[in-house]
Amino acid sequence: MTAPLALMRGVSKSFPRAARRGERLRALAALLAGRTRVDTCTVLNGIDLEVRRGESLGIVGENGAGKSTLLKLLTGVLAPTAGRIETRGSIAALLELGAGFHPEFTGAENIAMAGALLGFAPGELAARREQILAFADIGRYIDEPVKHYSSGMVVRLGFALVAARRPDLLITDEVLAVGDESFQRKCIRWLEDYLANGGTLLLVSHSMYHVQKLCRHALWVHRGRIEARGDVHEVTQRYLAFQEQRIAAERGANVAGGAVQEFQVSALEVNGESGEAPVAIEQGGRLVLDVRVDSRAGREPGLAIGLVRADGTPVYGVTSEIDGVRPRPHSGGGFAFRLVFDALPLLPGSYWLRAHAQDPEAMRHFDTAERVLVVRGRSRELGLVHLHHRWDGEGP
Repeated sequence: MTAPLALMRGVSKSFPRAARRGERLRALAALLAGRTRVDTCTVLNGIDLEVRRGESLGIVGENGAGKSTLLKLLTGVLAPTAGRIETRGSIAALLELGAGFHPEFTGAENIAMAGALLGFAPGELAARREQILAFADIGRYIDEPVKHYSSGMVVRLGFALVAARRPDLLITDEVLAVGDESFQRKCIRWLEDYLANGGTLLLVSHSMYHVQKLCRHALWVHRGRIEARGDVHEVTQRYLAFQEQRIAAERGANVAGGAVQEFQVSALEVNGESGEAPVAIEQGGRLVLDVRVDSRAGREPGLAIGLVRADGTPVYGVTSEIDGVRPRPHSGGGFAFRLVFDALPLLPGSYWLRAHAQDPEAMRHFDTAERVLVVRGRSRELGLVHLHHRWDGEGP
């Protein structure tokens, strides 16, 4: 087996605590005095990572998890506090916006400087100048100082240089989050061609769509440690489910206590699973919801069921009143509803299932119970649901 292009073993990174002026002065005094014990904040802890030739690895995690620090360690921008890092082959990085560009120099002048840092020989850079300018497509601004560029124009110039270089390992941090849609499409087409021809990609992004589209594997970094690694769909779906749990906790969903309402959801089972843990099903799988609603006065309640995507987009909703359904008495008291989706058409992703206790006339919500539903699968279709379809022939 060939040696990996990038290797990390037991890597940790800490920074002195220096948020306030007094902390900065104490840290500086300790360093000048040669003391090794300085109050620090650990950003990464015990990271083991291998990136082999031809691999495409997406790195996901919340802001502050340590993703960007990890990339800076791999590219040599930062030195590790502990552990070992090895890299091989040519490496190009698109990290912080504008890194490597001098704001007072023109785009053309920055091409010459940044190109030299990327390893271009002077003759090679001159031969590829037109290719770089065509990819960047910033017109007359190539002769303007970079400080006059928009963020999208800076990314265009940086990506154009990398595209001309075609390194062994490309490391990017949210580069696809900047720039207009047409340039993003151009970048994605280039990345797909780069990977198809043996390139190696390390991609940090908050866009699960881009991670799933471009990467075969994923790494979830959480609070400076590796929380999960493996197949890109499994890791990203697990990460999204975690995010939804966190949001639910912040919103105080299903907080017990308070006055007893006329109708109250006392149980919500998803495919036979009770509790509050996320429930996972395969795309196109069967979904069975069993809901128990308690009624203070013994009146029959109504029930509304809603499906909402993780980003808050409503997907589907139905009520027992719409379908003319009445509940059955539950053996433990209250009333029971069962709703069955024999083949759920949702695309892979994370969703909220919401059960709302209503009055029989469906005029008012009284109580709500929520569960996270994770739909697993490898589909790269866009939108919310899979629509059955077929392609006919090759044209008229």
